[in-house]
Amino acid sequence: MLQISHKIIILDRELEISAIRSQGAGGQNVNKVSTAIHLRFDIEASSLPAFYKEQLLKLNDRRITQGGVIVIKAQEHRSQEQNREEALERLKQLIKSAVVLERKRKPTKPTRSSQKKRLDSKTKRGQIKSARRQVID
Repeated sequence: MLQISHKIIILDRELEISAIRSQGAGGQNVNKVSTAIHLRFDIEASSLPAFYKEQLLKLNDRRITQGGVIVIKAQEHRSQEQNREEALERLKQLIKSAVVLERKRKPTKPTRSSQKKRLDSKTKRGQIKSARRQVID
């Protein structure tokens, strides 16, 4: 069972967790023991609220397949249990990040003094440039 928030829980039966062999260097441990964890979570078939599902499917994340399945591979640690915990934590963070709504930007107006400074500097710059012109007799 994975607790996303105080009201939202993902049951273990909704998660497909399998142990696979890790990649990379590591000697006999890597060659013999399946310590990496491959976690699959089907968004559509889950018990998440509709809003969560919509937001997750809108995400442009390489971990979400076109079929709406989140695939997470954890292989950083040497123990299977630590990798399992890490995969679950990554899933939790992904779901939480999907439902955080950003505040809309409130446009502000420039102050009168900043507008005046801008226009004064433009006028001054124009005068400097006009002073460089060739004088015609």
